[in-house]
Amino acid sequence: MSVPAGFGVLAHGVGARSDLPIPLFYAYAGAVAALVVSFLALGLLWADSRFRGDRAGRVIPLRLPARPVRVLTLLLALYTIGWLAAGPAERNAGPYLVYVLFWVGLVPASLLFGPVWRALSPFRLLPGRARRPLPPRLGYWPAAAGLLAFTWMELVAPEPAAPVTLLVFLALYGAVQVAGTLAYGHAWLERGDPFEVYSTLIGHLSPIGRRANGDRVLRSPFDGLDAIEPAPGLVATVCVLLGGTAYDGFSTTPAWVAALQSGPLGRTGLGTLGLLAAVAGVALLYAACLGTAGLIGGARGLTARFAHSLVPVATGYLIAHYFSLLVIEGRHGLLLAVGVPAEADQNAVAPGTIATVQVLAIIVGHVVGVVAAHDRSVRLLPPARAVSGQIPLFVLMVGYTIGGLTLLL
Repeated sequence: MSVPAGFGVLAHGVGARSDLPIPLFYAYAGAVAALVVSFLALGLLWADSRFRGDRAGRVIPLRLPARPVRVLTLLLALYTIGWLAAGPAERNAGPYLVYVLFWVGLVPASLLFGPVWRALSPFRLLPGRARRPLPPRLGYWPAAAGLLAFTWMELVAPEPAAPVTLLVFLALYGAVQVAGTLAYGHAWLERGDPFEVYSTLIGHLSPIGRRANGDRVLRSPFDGLDAIEPAPGLVATVCVLLGGTAYDGFSTTPAWVAALQSGPLGRTGLGTLGLLAAVAGVALLYAACLGTAGLIGGARGLTARFAHSLVPVATGYLIAHYFSLLVIEGRHGLLLAVGVPAEADQNAVAPGTIATVQVLAIIVGHVVGVVAAHDRSVRLLPPARAVSGQIPLFVLMVGYTIGGLTLLL
C-alpha cells in the first residue's frame, strides 16, 4: 500500500514541523548556564543523599477496576487494526492512532499518571502465572530490541505510515508478547514489553508512583527516579530512546537527506546504519564518561547505577521532538478515527510556543538528570571524590544538551 497523503516519510511516521524561530545562541547560553549553576549549587549545598527510592511516598488507598479498562483497550486495539486492515488508502486513521495517540500520547499520560500502559495493557488479561521463571540475564534486553524495532519502523522503514507496515509490526509485537507472557507470566511484560517499559520508565517521573509491591503512592519524581533498579539492558533501553531522538533530528538535515537519496546503500540501508550509529554513539559516550567517573571516584560498576539519570534526559527529548506532533496531529487523528474528514491545522500552535516548550523540555530534563546523578554520587562515592567523580557525567550532559539543541533547532 502507498503512504497515505499528507504523511511525512522522513520524520515521526506522520509529519513534523521545523519553522521554529529561536536564536540558537540564546538556547545554548540558557541551557549551559542552567546546568552549570545547578552543578555548582549541588556541589556546595548537597552533601548527603536525600532520595529514598521505593521507600518514599504516601500510599494512595485506590484500587482501579483493571480488567474492564484492559478489555476496553483491547477493543480499541482491534478498532485500530480494523482501520489498518480495511480502511481507505488515504485519510486512514490507523497510523495516527499508533504513532500519535498511542506512542506519543504515552509520554504525557505516563508523566501525569505513572506507568499507565501497565494498567491498560490487554496482554495483562492473559494468565499471570509463569511456567518458568524469567531469566535474570534477560533484563530489559527484549524491551530494548522492541523499542529499536519500533524506532526503525518510524524513522527508517520505506513506508512507515503504510497500513501493511504497521500491521506486520503489530502482528510480530503481539505474538512475542503473548508467547512471552504464556511462558514467563506477567514478569515478562515488566521487562519484555517495550511499551510497558517505555511507559514505566517515564512514569517514574510522575508524582503518582507504584512501588514494587504494587502500592500506588504520591511521591517526588526524584524518589521515583531513584526507585529504578539497575538491571541488564537498562542502559541499552535508555540509549535507544536517546539515540532514536538524536537520529530523528539528524535525519532531516539537508546533507543526510541528500545522502539517503543518492547513497549506494539506498535510503533504508543507510538509514539503518545511521540509526544504529546514533544509538551506539550515545551508549559509547555514556559508558566512557561513567568509566572515567569510576576511575576518579575509585568505584566500579557505575554504568547501570547511573542509568536512571538518563531517563529525564530521554523524556525531555521525547517531549521536545513530539510536542508539536501530538498537538497538531492528535486532533486530526481523533477526527479521522470517528469518521470525520479533516486536515491537520498546522497553525494550531505558534512556532514560538513550540520552540519554547522544546528548549525548556531539554533544559529541565538535563537539570533533573544532573540532580539525580548528584544524589547517587554522594551515596556511592567517597565524600572527598563525590563531586569530582561527577565531572565526566556533567560534561556528558552538557554535550548531550548542545547536540540536542543543535539537531532540534
